[in-house]
Amino acid sequence: MAQIGPVKEKIVKRKTIVYKTLVDPTVVKVAGEKLKLKLFARLGFLKPKSEDIEFVSIEKYYEPYILINAEYTIDYYRKQIYVLSVEERVREVIIARQKFKPEKSEGSYAKGHNLIKLNGEENLRYKDKVSLILDRTGHEVALERLSSAPSEEMPEKVLAELGDKARKLEISPDSDVDIVRSKIMKRPKDARRITHELFEVDERALIYTPIYNVQYRNLNTGEVKALKFDGITSKRI
Repeated sequence: MAQIGPVKEKIVKRKTIVYKTLVDPTVVKVAGEKLKLKLFARLGFLKPKSEDIEFVSIEKYYEPYILINAEYTIDYYRKQIYVLSVEERVREVIIARQKFKPEKSEGSYAKGHNLIKLNGEENLRYKDKVSLILDRTGHEVALERLSSAPSEEMPEKVLAELGDKARKLEISPDSDVDIVRSKIMKRPKDARRITHELFEVDERALIYTPIYNVQYRNLNTGEVKALKFDGITSKRI
């Protein structure tokens, strides 16, 4: 019967990071002016006149992302049957002071030979690791999506001052751990005995990054659309 117990886990406490804004809103507004006509283009190329598109507002909010690194390791034994071929005239074989009687061979084994079947175990190790960036809804995004920047020295105080400008997570506090666990923790189906099994999260952070939201209105239609820019790199999102 397989000897499989609970998994040992080491999970670090999640830290909170708030990135500093590196881009001035004036720079973002200038970038928006260059792109505003594309927002209201019809059929991809019929653009309105510049004077028909007016600037409405620019606001900065903070988007949360979760960074998490995890590793899973398992050392285990599985059952295995080893087959040895011996000459047909051999009546008995002694291995490690145990006696074995050869059996008649079948199938593709060499003629004139019989078989000895040995029951044994094999020791194997499986290891996997993963690094993920999750958005506030728990969906995985590309690692390149999260820019790097200096962080605020007192993130909790900054978040309290931001209030609603810092968006809230839409997933439970431990969802990130559950997601990476489901990705890498895979016990082999043939595991009979487990000598070591560890699921470890060695890095875990909730990172708030600044985003600029710039709105424009089409004076002819009244339609309002927005452009979003990274507050660290000024790149359009």
